[in-house]
Amino acid sequence: MANRYAASFRGFDYLNIDEQLSDEQKLIRESIRNWINASVVPIIESCAEKNEFPKHLIQELGKIGAFGPHIPEEYGGGGLDAISYGLIMQELERGDSGIRSCASVQSSLVMYPIWKFGSEAQKQKYLPKLASGELLGSFGLTEPNHGSDPSSMETRLVNRNGKYYLNGSKMWITNAPMCDIAIVWAKNEDKKVIGCIVEREMPGFSTPSINGKWSLRASATGELLFEDVEIPEENILPLANGLKAPLSCLSSARFGISFGVLGAAMDCLHHAVEYSKERTQFGKPLASFQLTQKKIAEMLTELSKAQLLSFQVGNLYNANKITPAQISMAKRNNVEMALNTARVCRQICGAMGITQEFPFMRHAMNLESVITYEGTHDVHLLITGMDITGINAFS
Repeated sequence: MANRYAASFRGFDYLNIDEQLSDEQKLIRESIRNWINASVVPIIESCAEKNEFPKHLIQELGKIGAFGPHIPEEYGGGGLDAISYGLIMQELERGDSGIRSCASVQSSLVMYPIWKFGSEAQKQKYLPKLASGELLGSFGLTEPNHGSDPSSMETRLVNRNGKYYLNGSKMWITNAPMCDIAIVWAKNEDKKVIGCIVEREMPGFSTPSINGKWSLRASATGELLFEDVEIPEENILPLANGLKAPLSCLSSARFGISFGVLGAAMDCLHHAVEYSKERTQFGKPLASFQLTQKKIAEMLTELSKAQLLSFQVGNLYNANKITPAQISMAKRNNVEMALNTARVCRQICGAMGITQEFPFMRHAMNLESVITYEGTHDVHLLITGMDITGINAFS
């Protein structure tokens, strides 16, 4: 079932940000938007209801350039700038957070660390197949006992008699149940964080699904379990030394999220505005009431501020001047804005807002996860607080 007004979606650009975009960036956004309308909108409500990820879209995501758009072309990526990457994430999340999460993990948490910390042989072996969707990856950092505190991870990758063995578990992992490879972070015998590439067929590696989710239902979520998995030395990321390596991957993903949630917010606002103009109460459209206009104007204002924040962060990213704390600010602010927008839009549409004719409840449930994963709402506050005061409140 397609959402009622999905076909007429044009986005929002109240402050004329489009004037700063290149023709190529606009074309990229339009092509992804068209793909979402054709391939995602007609099926996503059913996928969410059934708690199923649409696996047939994986290779399509590769074909449209949604996997590794910011990875160099020589390795199969798009070689695009940060804002182009952000616009792709924006349009994907307008379809569903689960679709964007799949592409975000593949691009920023699987391809990015191989490109940044891998050997040339690893780049040549994995990146082109990941870019095309022939391979799907996952990223193992969070553990059952350690989420916001990854430095306390218990997973171990140790050298025994000249061979490397991986033991431990990772939890809440996007793409896990269907991944072909996993980028896994563990501590070695010196308790130093290192990364490795685990392949599906390696003995001792399993990926059970996590069921019973009310959020990200159209996303495949699971665990990564390792029982004496033998890791060849050529699968260890040679340049990943210390916790800063996986955290840099999270910064790339968080940047994409800050753009992605703009799409979810715009989708909700578009449906609420269109419905309010058609729905009549007390002899006139809902849109003519002052309280309705107040809600719409406030949501548009917050959306516009969030857009400016993401685009400026994108400009800093392109200029190699970005900091992780600036990305944290954008991720935290924009997810909160999108979640609030979904809730208010549902209120505008009354009881109809809880049905599958509208995307509000699906986006709101998804955003309850997005506001937690890759740095919780409060953790991002503390990152900004530490940056501005110079005092670490984590310890």
